[in-house]
Amino acid sequence: MRTPTPAPPPAPPAPPERLKSQDLLRQAKAIEIEHDGKIYELRVTRLNKLILTA
Repeated sequence: MRTPTPAPPPAPPAPPERLKSQDLLRQAKAIEIEHDGKIYELRVTRLNKLILTA
């Protein structure tokens, strides 16, 4: 009688896609993103940080 071989562990999830902010914003300081029927604004601050607001 043989012992069943255990199933291999599941593969780890794929890493999320990475985009450069310059590719999203191009030369703009802010863009609008529509998600699930709502509009969000992604903007660059004076300190060069990103803020996403609804």
